[in-house]
Amino acid sequence: MTAIVASFATLVTAHLALAAGLVVRDPWWRGPLALIVAPLAPLWGWRERMRARSIVWIVALVVYGAAFIAGRRGG
Repeated sequence: MTAIVASFATLVTAHLALAAGLVVRDPWWRGPLALIVAPLAPLWGWRERMRARSIVWIVALVVYGAAFIAGRRGG
């Protein structure tokens, strides 16, 4: 349960950080769009050289998915 909550919190934080970073770069409209269409955030973040944020986003998503699946299987 702790892994699910921690990884989801990290994912949300990284997502918001990526969207905020995209808002201050041109074109600004990518930030709000990345909030709605989640997979665009790490893609555009990587292209805008926000590599650490993008990696954290991807790792948090993988950990969340793995913890969620393990939790559903009772493990």
